[in-house]
Amino acid sequence: MPRISDIVAFFDRFAPQNLAEDWDNTGLLLGDRDAVVERVVTCLTLTSDVAREAIERKAELVVTHHPIFFKPVKRLTTDDPQGRMVLKLAASGVAVYSAHTRFDSSRAGINQKLAEGLGLVEIDSLEPASAPPSYKLVVMVPRDHVAAVQRAMWDAGAGVIGEYRECSFLMPGTGSFRGSSTSHPAIGAPEEFRTVEEYRVDMVCPAPLVDKVIAAMKKAHPYEETAFDIVPRRAPQLDVGVGRTGVLPAGAGGRETTPVTLREFLTRVKELLRIDRLQYTGALDQPIRRVGIACGSAGELLRAARNRKCDVFLTGESRFHTSVEAQESGCALVLAGHYATERPAMERLATDLTRAFPGLEAWGSEAERDPVCFG
Repeated sequence: MPRISDIVAFFDRFAPQNLAEDWDNTGLLLGDRDAVVERVVTCLTLTSDVAREAIERKAELVVTHHPIFFKPVKRLTTDDPQGRMVLKLAASGVAVYSAHTRFDSSRAGINQKLAEGLGLVEIDSLEPASAPPSYKLVVMVPRDHVAAVQRAMWDAGAGVIGEYRECSFLMPGTGSFRGSSTSHPAIGAPEEFRTVEEYRVDMVCPAPLVDKVIAAMKKAHPYEETAFDIVPRRAPQLDVGVGRTGVLPAGAGGRETTPVTLREFLTRVKELLRIDRLQYTGALDQPIRRVGIACGSAGELLRAARNRKCDVFLTGESRFHTSVEAQESGCALVLAGHYATERPAMERLATDLTRAFPGLEAWGSEAERDPVCFG
């Protein structure tokens, strides 16, 4: 069975840390990374009901979308509901993980799934993210030690490009050196001029891991003095980021020449999210082609949607004045509910975890409910 560290590593690949907003608090928030996990419950928000369900069903991990802590915690006691809940979870050995905005923006995250579910094409981010700072490490290695040096650098965290691991580039060449009288060369003798068949090994490395990778590389390298370079890389924009935008093909029900109206778009949203009511601004007969999407509470992204020439912007909830801005701008605004735009993804995530870790039992919380009711 996997350990919590294995599931954390899964999320680091699936929803990388660099996609998290600066104000967010993501990752492992409670628990022991070395603990074995057999049962996982997923939820949108970790409430006392969800915590009770996790404890009663003997889950070792709760994957919650919304973090339990957004701000630094000065004290953790039973004096408040959240403190009591967290202490009960800790006492029962239940860990807590949150991916939140990382999951919102990731390549297979919530906003991407909403866009695909609505049938959008030409899907792109509303605001692309930038890759995290990184370097290219270049080291010269004698031929017989290339595999060992590569392995040491890979194991230390270098050589990862998107969904690919153990990436590197090799170029053969000839190295030369002459050691001093006090040197201890791995090849030849002190003060002897030597040429050696070497390979240049190029490998990308995240900035936080540079020192660790260099140390591992030097340990595996046979030379007394290792020849290597550290080259800063410009952080390029990624093909993922905040929100999504895409084009809604014309023709509802197969009518290729008939534009999709806002009325038809609202019907698609209701069917996708399994809801029977929502809020909107705009005229029901206005044509809709380009759609902007941002799950949860993302009204502040309306202007980004307008900048991308969107005809409608779908989110969960927003401020009243955002609705006024949408009405004045001519970009329709659809508010489908915070819970409705995000909770289905947490149910799918439980299925994804069982596929990634055979034998793991994972389920979407059965105790969680939308706290907002309609009278």
